[in-house]
Amino acid sequence: MSRGLQVPDPTSSLSWPVAAVLALPLAGLVLLLAQPRLDLHWEHHPSHFWLVLMTAAVSFVLAYVTNAAAGTHRDARVLLVSLAFLASAGFLGLHALATPGVLLAGSNTGFAIATPIGLVIGSLFAAASASPLAGPRASAVLRRRSPLLAGLLALMIVWGVVSLAGLPPLDGAPAVGEAAGALIALSLMGAALYGAAAWRYIGFWARRGGVVTVAVAIAFVLLAEASIAVAFSRNWQLSWWEWHVLMLLGFGAIALGAREEYRRSGSLTAAFGGLYLEATLTRLDRWHGRAIAAIAAAADRGEPTDPVLAALRLEGASADDVTLLAKAAEEVRRLDASFRAYLPSPVSIGVRGGGPAPPLGGDERTVSVLFADLAGFTTFSENRRPTDVLVMLNQYWAQVVPAIEAGGGIIEQFAGDGVMVIFNAVGDQPDHATRAASTGLAIAEVGRVVAATRDDWPIFRVGINTGRAVVGDVGAAGRRSFAVIGDTTNSASRLASVGSPGQVVVARATWEELGPGRDGDALGPVSVKGRRAPVEAWILRSGS
Repeated sequence: MSRGLQVPDPTSSLSWPVAAVLALPLAGLVLLLAQPRLDLHWEHHPSHFWLVLMTAAVSFVLAYVTNAAAGTHRDARVLLVSLAFLASAGFLGLHALATPGVLLAGSNTGFAIATPIGLVIGSLFAAASASPLAGPRASAVLRRRSPLLAGLLALMIVWGVVSLAGLPPLDGAPAVGEAAGALIALSLMGAALYGAAAWRYIGFWARRGGVVTVAVAIAFVLLAEASIAVAFSRNWQLSWWEWHVLMLLGFGAIALGAREEYRRSGSLTAAFGGLYLEATLTRLDRWHGRAIAAIAAAADRGEPTDPVLAALRLEGASADDVTLLAKAAEEVRRLDASFRAYLPSPVSIGVRGGGPAPPLGGDERTVSVLFADLAGFTTFSENRRPTDVLVMLNQYWAQVVPAIEAGGGIIEQFAGDGVMVIFNAVGDQPDHATRAASTGLAIAEVGRVVAATRDDWPIFRVGINTGRAVVGDVGAAGRRSFAVIGDTTNSASRLASVGSPGQVVVARATWEELGPGRDGDALGPVSVKGRRAPVEAWILRSGS
């Protein structure tokens, strides 16, 4: 079963104290109906009108915001929830007109039963939002978004016109208790649908969390209780006022939940993110990633980001979304600048390119490996404070690293006073041996220049070798490192120890790759640590 269809046991996630509090209105209604003397009468027309109108206004705002979010992100669940809000808001607004003295001298059936009709229609949309219509069949719902919205609005308009004109069957005085017979059955059906939807939304909340998600679940519980109260309450009695208050509390809970999520996310449409379908969230993640990358790329190129932000607005992003995306892009650029210096360039390029990490392992190819270290570094360090040693190293690296980058080398690692550089590790550098030789000579030269200002500082010596090696990632899934593995790298580090301070020593393979323009002195076969056979080497004076 897919993750989007799993529903955990809601009772294990929703605390019993909350469930008990939500059951209090229903218990109160039962008490009022069982004890008519407690069901006090209070008929105050202005209070009724403004209470109902305020509740309808809150529901209408929720309907508008959720419908906008549903349209922007093409989410069937949020669309159905918005239609549930709209049905409740519209018909509740019509019920407000049933207040005697507003438009009519007295109430009529059409205006009086508008609320239970709106609740029933709303319950159908609420139940649909927690059904396969908001899952596997979501595309069918989205295709009918406009007809559904237009049909619901048309129904409310026709209902209001017929009721206002006193046309049958909505003419005449309302039945006692504002509902009778079939209307009671419809109200009870609406209560059952709201209850089923609430149960599902508690499951969504248990799996995903989110203030708005649990607020919608609570609102559906309150609307279910309001539907029962509508069916059995007595006009202008406490039981009758109860369902008005329940509806206000239900919509108010969602409004407060959305406000809390908005304060947290900074985006009004993102405030309803807990309601989105899994497919919508995946699509949003990809869109956000592309948007942030586009903004960051424009800033990296030194171009103004306003055209990119304007394009995002045309794609449907709100002003809040655009602001958040711009801030996220700036944070990505800051983090990129912070971490890029710690990673070899192939790694940083791969990370910035996105996508999953490549599998461990690598490709075998011909590379040139340069290893440089400071001759006499150990003796120097013995007589210096660690901070002084670090100052010395950083002053050297400040000159050496630009020389390496200018030659097109990739720093595989720093190792104390040593650095390993790879040429032709990524891409295609057919002249990698020449690049390595030129870089090695440049390192020796900048090292001599820096050392000239400090008589007691050690001097670089360099070893270079060319051959086959495996280039890729080594380590484990949770911790990996870019590496170049093979005897070629080992020989380069050993050759560095053969030369004197300030010298660049190359192996036969590198010497032969340099061609006729090379200049140097042959050392002949030399013994190096870790190798059984001697290695032919040359002291390089010029690589081309």
